[in-house]
Amino acid sequence: LTSFLKHKNSDKPCFILAEEYLQNLEKSGKIKRAKSDKSRLNRIKEFYKSSNLSFQEIDVLFLKKLKVYLISYQEVSERTVMNTYVLIRTLYNIAIKEGLVKQESYPFGKDKVQIKFPDTIKIGLEDYEISAIENLDLKEGSTIHHTRNIFLFSFYLAGIRISDVLAMRWSSIRDGRITYQMGKNNKVDSLKLPEKALSIIHAYEKNKTSNNDYIFPELKKANQKDLEDIYRKTNTAVSKFNKHLKKIAELAKIDKKL
Repeated sequence: LTSFLKHKNSDKPCFILAEEYLQNLEKSGKIKRAKSDKSRLNRIKEFYKSSNLSFQEIDVLFLKKLKVYLISYQEVSERTVMNTYVLIRTLYNIAIKEGLVKQESYPFGKDKVQIKFPDTIKIGLEDYEISAIENLDLKEGSTIHHTRNIFLFSFYLAGIRISDVLAMRWSSIRDGRITYQMGKNNKVDSLKLPEKALSIIHAYEKNKTSNNDYIFPELKKANQKDLEDIYRKTNTAVSKFNKHLKKIAELAKIDKKL
């Protein structure tokens, strides 16, 4: 029976296993990861042009051809290629555990395909540039004023991801510290709130409905039982902030991407 099941499993195409993997991500609440990996999976499907890709076909030559296709025809970056490789590596490891392919066929590692991400160039802001942003005369209550608050709050707390900032609740604050769970890796962290960050929070206290309420307004109307809705509202907010951050940089005479 075991031999029969292994033989039956070996016929499972890569894309079938990939769909199961995406469904498991969604069930685990990892909506953003599922969305990103689905986009990467679609690029692989466009390259292969068939639904019956087997893991035995995914070798070093396949991966090299995929890279050429992604860069030449899809016009994606080296980082996007590496992220696509990471997805394939994850699926391949699952396939090995399920007996779909043998370990010796693994196409990644020394003398095979290595996953190396290019360095990201990030130019930090100088003190005078932060001061210029802080001192802008913006209409209180306006969207651009709120955007500055969110940006500075993140900055004062060592660059917390905006999605994590929006998910913070009043109950997260205790004894001058804020405890939060990082959406990227579910790690819990606690940071001391600087006076400037406390000042920003104070401006939103008038809209507090309960101790479990969100500090910032973006997720207040989200369906708490629908992770897709929370993800969608967070993405909409981030897009809005990025648009207004360009205007803030312009007003502050900063020639850097905020």
